[in-house]
Order: sequence, then structure tokens, then C-alpha cells
Amino acid sequence: MAKTPHPCVVTIDHRSKPRALFSGTRVKEYNLPVGSRVMYPKAPMTPLNDVKAAVRYAINHPLGSEPLYAMLRPGMKVTIAVDDLSMPLPPMRRPDVRQHQAEVVLELLRDYGITDIHFIIATAFHRPMTEDEIRHQLGDAIVNEFYPERCYNHDAEKPDGLTYLGTTAQGIDVEINRRAAESDLVVYCNLTFVPMNGGHKSMGTGLVGYRTLKKHHNPATIRASKTYMVPEDSALSDKMVEVGKLIEDKLQVFHIESTVNNRMFDRPLEFLGKNEDELSTNEARGLKALIRSLEWLPQPARQAIFEKVPAPYGVIGVWAGACEPVHEACLEKCYEQLLVPIHGQADIGIFPVPYISPYNVHSYLNPLLVSVMAEGYLFNLYKGDPIVKKGGTAIVLHPCSDIFDRDQHAAYTEFFHKLLPRTRDAKELHKKYEHEYSRHPGYIQMYRSGQAYHPAHPFYMWYWGENGRQHYGRVIVVGADNEYVPGILGYETAPTMEEALRMAREEHGSDPAITCFRIAPMLMADVTVDEPAESSVRVEEKES
Repeated sequence: MAKTPHPCVVTIDHRSKPRALFSGTRVKEYNLPVGSRVMYPKAPMTPLNDVKAAVRYAINHPLGSEPLYAMLRPGMKVTIAVDDLSMPLPPMRRPDVRQHQAEVVLELLRDYGITDIHFIIATAFHRPMTEDEIRHQLGDAIVNEFYPERCYNHDAEKPDGLTYLGTTAQGIDVEINRRAAESDLVVYCNLTFVPMNGGHKSMGTGLVGYRTLKKHHNPATIRASKTYMVPEDSALSDKMVEVGKLIEDKLQVFHIESTVNNRMFDRPLEFLGKNEDELSTNEARGLKALIRSLEWLPQPARQAIFEKVPAPYGVIGVWAGACEPVHEACLEKCYEQLLVPIHGQADIGIFPVPYISPYNVHSYLNPLLVSVMAEGYLFNLYKGDPIVKKGGTAIVLHPCSDIFDRDQHAAYTEFFHKLLPRTRDAKELHKKYEHEYSRHPGYIQMYRSGQAYHPAHPFYMWYWGENGRQHYGRVIVVGADNEYVPGILGYETAPTMEEALRMAREEHGSDPAITCFRIAPMLMADVTVDEPAESSVRVEEKES
């Protein structure tokens, strides 16, 4: 088993040194005050030598389940469900680990004479994947044989496409993809990139419809979650477990989960994953050259530079069997790679927002997704206590350009420009507008037959930022190319980092504790404090 590299938490306690931080599709250097802490990811863990061999071992030595071969018999109807492209970020270099999983399972099914096989991409309300994207994830052989009749995206709005399974003890109606419900066996192929993925979420979100999603994708559930990146601190996870257990009671499901290291950048951009203090002379020159190039290039060209080179992630673990023991083992390895210990919370957190999120693969990070990253994902990437104290200040780096992809994010545009100017209150948006928009026939058709996210999805994205929105005292954007977008989001703006820090010191005094969360590559903060923070107590809210 590979050793975990030492975490790298840098304290700038003697001089101010430029730090290269993402700001959308740009990388810029910022001087931080003396004494600032900069959190860096751990070095990538050593990957497995033979991923397919690891998959075969896992399905023959499962956790909490009989081996996959013992579940098979000729003539079965089998569905292989697969994660969509929202994880990992950026997309993984071919072959994707889910291709390895699917190919091993398919080989075994054929050994048992099973021919009624479908592949379903578990998209939930995400945009449908294109043929090329499915090919990238599952490989040429599977797509050539099965696409599109027997390899396709889940359609949560297909007439008669869902089967009602029942209601949980807490009143959640569970309906799931009809093909999966009518199968003798469902095999789920997963990649857990961050701890909120995988487990019961795979089936209980990826293959269901609005009747189920609305019960856990809502403001009350998010507010009741201390952080949705840690299952035991997440009311969202609790509800997904509730849904997942009902599904597992009704269907025979075999789970395959995997996780990868955080080797996000390959050559020639590999230096972006390093601490600036450790760059060689040539790497430092390369960084300077990249910064200059990105400054002059138009936005589409800047994005293309990063998207052109898929991430060379290495698989560091594969497990198979029953949902809960498999997910527990996967999370342990995931934390081993991601968690960076840090003691004490900050008054001011600096959060560079990169060019990509789970919801803009091959498109621009629009303003609504900037808020998801700033107050949702980046805020929630902690275990223990939040990086910033309750009422503290978040300094966000992003241009906040008023750009929306017309094919993918049509419903986002209306949500942002029509609804958010009326109210930023998530509960009010949920109560007054969500249902009407979720039934919008034009947007639903774009979701079903085009490349669009479901019209309910922008609501979910706004809810996803509730944790940070309720926690931060103020959010200040550095590098915005306008004041209109930050104003709609409820943010302030500052032309420079120095000015943003001056504004923050108005609230926190002349010598505030400052922590910079330097992402990417991926990391999580394992924050400890001398006394339990008040925010560590989960308070359940009644759903509106």
C-alpha cells in the first residue's frame, strides 16, 4: 500500500512571496501578508499498477456481499449504471477507471451467457453526455456495440420512464429509472472524487426523478448539514442513505467504487500542482510564461489550454460489494489523499476559484456556478470545523463575467437575471418559484433532447451555497470585470488583493488570521480548534 505523503501547510511568517492562484481561466500571482497560511494539497499517492486486476480482485473478494459471479445466471436482465462526467475534474485521461470496471463486468456477464445488458449514464438532472463524452469515459468497444439503443443517458422526464418503489419512513417518495427497476441485477460503476460522491448517492440521486430529488435537494436539508462533504455531518447524506436503503431493499445492486489520486496536471502544466517555494528555475520561468500568455489570450483560448490536456489521475483503490462497507472503505482512502490538517480557524479566507466545476465541463463557469464554488464546494471542503470563523470574510478570486452557455445553461440565465434580482433567499426561491420552473416545457425539452441541465438544476445550485451564505459575514471578489454580477450574488468587489484585505480588516482588526486555500489540485482542510466551534452542532430545520 502506498504511503501518504506529508501534508504541506505553509506559513509565510518571515516575508511576503508571490503565490500563483487560479482566477477563472487565468493564473495570477498575489502577494499575501506576512503570517498568512497557505494550504497546499498533498503530493499524489502512488497509483495501482494494474487497474483491471484490482477490479477483478474486488468483484471476486467483495465487502458485505457474495461475489459478483455468484449472482449471475443465464438469461438475466442486467443494467450497468455509470457516473456521469461531473467527476473527476478535469476529466480523466483515457482509459477512465469506469471503463476498466465496465469492461471487466461485461466480460464476466458474457461468460455466463447474459445478453440482455444496458448501460445507463446516471445523470439525474445533469445535462446528457454526448456520444464522444461517453466514448471517452467507457471506451470505443462498449460505445460501438451498445450506443445508442443500449447505452444512453438517464432521462428523468421520460414519460413512463420511472418506476415508483415506495415511500421511506421519513416520507420520501422513491421513483427510479424503469429499466433499472425491472432488471434482475444493477451493477453500479463509480469514481468517488470527493467524499459527497458515491455510496447511496449513486443510485438515490443519479437514477431518480424530481419526485425524489426535491426531497433532499432543498434549502432546509443543506442548512441542516454542517458540511455535505462529510457524511456523518450531512443531513443531505442522511436522506440519500434513506433513499438508497429503500432502493437496495427492492433491487439487487452490486456496487463497484474507486478513487484516484490528485495528480490533476500533466506536462507541460505539472508545475501548477506544486508549492511555489519548491519550483525549479525552469518551472518558475514556465509559470511566468503561462501567466503572461493567459493574460493576453481571449477567454475561449485560455480555457482550451486547460481542457486540451486530460488529467493524469492514478487509481489508488477499488472496492466492490454491498453499498455501505464499500463506500466506507473508499472514503477512508479518499480522505487519506485529500485531508490536510490545519489548527485554528481564520478570520479571512482566500479562495481562488478555478475554471471548472462539476457543472460546466466543456463550457464557461457562469456566475451562478461561481457562487456554487465560492459558498458551496470550496466552503464545504473541510472536516472538523470550517476554514473561516463564523461571520468571517471570504475573499474570492474570479472575473465573474456575465457569460452563460446557451445550450447547457439556458435555465440558469433566466434564474440569474430574473429571479435573483427579486430575492436571494433560498427558502423563498424554493417556495415561490422552483416548482413552476421545474415544469417549464421548453427547458425540459432542451434537457431531454439537447445539452441542457434540467430547469430545476439552477435552483439546486443556489441551494448548494447555503452553508457558506449562512456562515460568512461578507464575500469580497477580487478581479471581477464588472460590479453587476457580484452585486446580484450579494458580494462586494475590490480592484486588488491589497484593497480586499484592507476592507476585511475593517471587520477583523489590523492583525487578522488569514488562510489561503490554494486549489487546484484537490484537497480538503482537516480543521481543529482548541474549543468546539458553535457551528459544529447540526440543527435540523423544517422543510418549507
